[in-house]
Amino acid sequence: QVQLVESGGGLVQPGGSLRLSCAASGSIFAVNDMAWYRQAPGKERELVAHITDAGSTNYADSVKGRFTTSRDNAKNTMYLQMNSLKPEDTAVYYCHAVITTRLNIMDYWGKGTLVTVSS
Repeated sequence: QVQLVESGGGLVQPGGSLRLSCAASGSIFAVNDMAWYRQAPGKERELVAHITDAGSTNYADSVKGRFTTSRDNAKNTMYLQMNSLKPEDTAVYYCHAVITTRLNIMDYWGKGTLVTVSS
């Protein structure tokens, strides 16, 4: 059984920072590409940041220069450092990963962590 668990969300003032974590656990052979998505109230889920197993990254235009994603392959954990947060960054942030187990390669999602940017 593979699980993705996000943590680090919360309430922050505009201009502030938060660091999200996503930990993969279970019978994992390899964690391949990972990504952060977010879904704001009344909006569709959107890609925020993507990172390959080799560490190559790309970002949504709306977060470039403010957000940085990284990963620790030894810990099967991905991070999202969010700086200069804006009210429009308010959303539930989800972790996504493509994971190889002994039996197959599948997509997995975390349950999400809420980020609220408000004064």
